[in-house]
Amino acid sequence: MRDHSCAAVDDGWLHFPPVETKWLEDFVSLAETRSFSRSAQLRHVTQPAFSRRIQSLEAWAGIDLVDRSSYPTRLTPAGETLHQQALDILAGLQATRNLMRSHKVAGHDMVEFAVPHSLAFTFFPHFVMDLRRRFGALKTRLTALNVHDAVMQLTEGSCDLLLAYHHASQPLQLNPDRYEMLTLGSETLAAYAKADAQGAPMFELPAPAGQTVPFLAYAAGAYLGQLVELIAKLAPQPLRLEPIYETDMAESLKAMALEGHGLAFLPASSVKKELRSRRLVRAAPEGQFEVAVDVRIYRERPEVARHRKPSAQALWEFLASAAYAGR
Repeated sequence: MRDHSCAAVDDGWLHFPPVETKWLEDFVSLAETRSFSRSAQLRHVTQPAFSRRIQSLEAWAGIDLVDRSSYPTRLTPAGETLHQQALDILAGLQATRNLMRSHKVAGHDMVEFAVPHSLAFTFFPHFVMDLRRRFGALKTRLTALNVHDAVMQLTEGSCDLLLAYHHASQPLQLNPDRYEMLTLGSETLAAYAKADAQGAPMFELPAPAGQTVPFLAYAAGAYLGQLVELIAKLAPQPLRLEPIYETDMAESLKAMALEGHGLAFLPASSVKKELRSRRLVRAAPEGQFEVAVDVRIYRERPEVARHRKPSAQALWEFLASAAYAGR
């Protein structure tokens, strides 16, 4: 048994550090997957960071919650008790949030989107501009998140619509009986690098024999990072990428690539301006070391929706219409 002492005495009162909601969400995920690595992937954090958060929860509880001597991972009796309590706490918090949202008067015609960061910076602004030109006046609220949290916004009823990438190898885990989707377009994820004085990429694929390429990578568990792994797996030869920087945001990778730090795999829509100005160039011949993905929009089916917003319904009907599909 590790020492989980974490309380402090001040003025005769016993104080404990506050528990964070994300620790409870992490713990529930671990209880379901029985795997630290799988839960870290689902929660879009590194495994060391995920383990530290579980340890922080154990420090708060003052007792071991996970039996780390077994495989797959098992909860201790105390962990089993906390698991049920955590489910109740998280459900209660969400119910309270939904209740508070039901009191909102202003913004009832605001269509609320949950969007992963990569789409929030690139696809979404052009998408909304096109809608205002063709659909008409539209009020929108954007919440930019990682893919997992964006999906959670939809499943928790905290948004009207979800935008996300889709690839057959990495489908979103959404029940088709409850959620429906439309395909809005497609996107290509490919390798880019800063151009040298002659306009050639400073780094390119395939790497020269016996050399490696400085690689600007997505953090472990990031959706686009999983697609880069697919590109590497399907490549006819080893890519020999040497990771030198890691983040879960495509815009940060682009900024590093623009400074010449290395090569990055980026959505084509995020580098249009940089390609026109030749600040970035393709790091591999077109059609090589790339993957095509769909851009999809999701919503709860009207017959099971917890919230029905006329503005969101009208927008969905337009997106599903021949008028929009034939754009």
